Amino acid sequence: MADIITTPNLAEPDTFYADLLTAHEGLTKEESDAYNARLILLMANQIGDHAVLKKLLDEARMTPAGA
Repeated sequence: MADIITTPNLAEPDTFYADLLTAHEGLTKEESDAYNARLILLMANQIGDHAVLKKLLDEARMTPAGA
């Protein structure tokens, strides 16, 4: 079972964040929530390992909002 990475690991985090914000432009709250759900499912499919996904779910639950 692979360990999850909790330290910064994106080559261009600011670029990714800008792309994410752009993807949400013009969406209603409901559309934005649906977009996030689809994105999460696509990323989960890309990861593909249930044990890793479970660790990520647990880690996200333990991490305080805004941290």
